[in-house]
Amino acid sequence: MYDFIALLVAFFCSVLTIKVLLPLAPHIGLIDLPNERKKHDGAIPLIGGISIFTGVLIASTLFVEQSQIVNLYLISSALIVFIGTLDDIYDLSVGSRIVFQGIVACILVFGAETYISDFGEILGSGGVDIGNFGMIFTVLAVIAAINAFNMVDGIDGLAGSMSIITIGSIAILTVLNSPDKHVLLPMLIVVSTIPYLFYNVSTRNPRGKKIFMGDAGSMYMGLTVIWLLTFGTQNTEANLPSFNSVTALWLIAIPLMDMFAIMIRRIKSGSSPFRADNFHIHHICLANGMSPRKTLWFISTLAIVMAAIGITGDVLNVPEHIMLVGFLLVFFLYTSTILKFCRLKKLSK
Repeated sequence: MYDFIALLVAFFCSVLTIKVLLPLAPHIGLIDLPNERKKHDGAIPLIGGISIFTGVLIASTLFVEQSQIVNLYLISSALIVFIGTLDDIYDLSVGSRIVFQGIVACILVFGAETYISDFGEILGSGGVDIGNFGMIFTVLAVIAAINAFNMVDGIDGLAGSMSIITIGSIAILTVLNSPDKHVLLPMLIVVSTIPYLFYNVSTRNPRGKKIFMGDAGSMYMGLTVIWLLTFGTQNTEANLPSFNSVTALWLIAIPLMDMFAIMIRRIKSGSSPFRADNFHIHHICLANGMSPRKTLWFISTLAIVMAAIGITGDVLNVPEHIMLVGFLLVFFLYTSTILKFCRLKKLSK
């Protein structure tokens, strides 16, 4: 009953935040205007991320047992939402965004004193532990996760759906493998995202009240996912892992593969890996005749399948090196498909 009340508080705080910010967004420049890449009607408020974080912040403060880890997560989340909001309003440079993201990543590494160093038995013969080099790896992983979710936020509902699938999968694995651990915080995040999805994709949403997640939201989701994956896979004095490190790759598969495939293509073509283009998975689906709604369902289904493979492999104790080989094969197929599509589109011009 206590957890149910917490979920209700998160939901209604998120809804209330949307209702308060909807009329204010145009006056503070927190809107998204259509251009060559953004094909939508009118100015859309970029308040989804703020509403999600507000719901999580209030509910977790009231109902989640306070600890240094929880407090540091909320502090880092507040910073990334603030940076994302500034980016939504002023369009910050790529360099400044990465610097800020790196600073936020240091809260996890040096504040929470937790970082990704143990990769498990991915080579099939003993564990792979990179020791203190894990600090650098984790900072890079945080930056990668933040930008992966930022890049996948290209059509209505996609970033929100990817977030719910990944965070929900983390909660499922935690319940299955570590029933003594509490999963209220991940569930608060999932529930706080639902009002945003209603205002973003629902056909029942009143016309003129559509909202976007904004960089504040997609960056917050990326940060949240990497925090949960780090604590879910690493063994520390205050924490035992809930699932294998290689499983994390399957849970975040679509955003991760899409980001790296696109960056590989950009580098091969001589462009900046951070330069925006129209070759993400959702662009490919749209270019092949899918409607935005069918594209959302198709990519979400792929993400669910990937997560299900990861969960099943972890629960059934499939050897970690086999799970890694499987993921690399899927990643190779995914990247090859992206690059082939790009070549065909270039030849057709």
